[in-house]
Amino acid sequence: MSTSPALPTLLVIPTGIGCAVGGYAGDALPAARLLAAASGCLITHPNVMNGAALYWSDPRIHYVEGSSLDRFAAGELLLQPVRQQRVGLLLDAGIEPELRQRHLQVADGCRATLGLEIGPVVITDRPLEVSLSLGVSGVSWGQLGQPEALLRAGRQLKAAGATAIAVVARFPDDPDSEALAAYRQGSGVDALAGAEAVISHLLSRELGLPCAHAPALSPLPLDPDLDPRAAGEELGFTFLPCVLVGLSRAPDLLPAAPSPVVGGATSSALGIDAVGAVIAPAGALGGGAVLACAERGIPVIAVDNPCLLAVTAEVLGLEVIAASSYSEAAGLVLALREGIAPAALRRPLPPLRLQA
Repeated sequence: MSTSPALPTLLVIPTGIGCAVGGYAGDALPAARLLAAASGCLITHPNVMNGAALYWSDPRIHYVEGSSLDRFAAGELLLQPVRQQRVGLLLDAGIEPELRQRHLQVADGCRATLGLEIGPVVITDRPLEVSLSLGVSGVSWGQLGQPEALLRAGRQLKAAGATAIAVVARFPDDPDSEALAAYRQGSGVDALAGAEAVISHLLSRELGLPCAHAPALSPLPLDPDLDPRAAGEELGFTFLPCVLVGLSRAPDLLPAAPSPVVGGATSSALGIDAVGAVIAPAGALGGGAVLACAERGIPVIAVDNPCLLAVTAEVLGLEVIAASSYSEAAGLVLALREGIAPAALRRPLPPLRLQA
């Protein structure tokens, strides 16, 4: 185990683009755990950590909603570690009574079994009307028919004392679709991911609180040919446990601009200036967090993780450190943490040349 100080590292795996690692619910968790061990401090987003009914709690991993992660990388936000968040539960009025009751029981189970502080609970004043779409590239996205209803409920929870918000919205069922069948068998895209991002981005930006989303869906029929990466989503009717666990210790989001803070509460807050590396799929380097880090001279580790995009270092004119896998990326992070130049680990090692 490294005895060097932690090297805060960003891990970004964009949602809804069919990544071989991270394109399913929680299948990037092993990579995140390894990178957290290598870096001592990993900052990542719900797409990486959410495994439906499965989750992994690690004090070295900071759970930060995607748009907030972009703002952190841009220097707009600081991350303040906390012992525990009070997670307000926001339920879509479009969820059927029985399915709603089951999600309330999931939350009660997390209170009783995991000791989480959950509540209050608010139901939106009208159904959120989530719709799903796939772009021509195959990337998933979605729309929210009643965004103001979402924001009203979120403001109500914040006013009632919630310090983080878990959203459960009713997503459309389409059990017979070819896209869903392909996804369950390991060759498709998560059709829910784009709409989920819309919901969490909107709430987090409006309220300044950690937010994450869990879709409410009817259980699917048994599929004997299920890809192991999809198996975590087949354990029941709910995706809520991982969201509640992730939000329970998600860092507070503080404005980076100087402001009076009682008792010096920002003394332990983490800013982008402390970050030593950012890791992203080699074909998805065009996101706000990666580009903001590259502009600051933070090393970009581009991992061979096939996806639907081809926004590469060559296309963007970026200088990156290539990694063939997340295990190699972890070795590179450890090298940076120990002050070892990654180039010294590769062969051939070209000789130095005099400047002309």
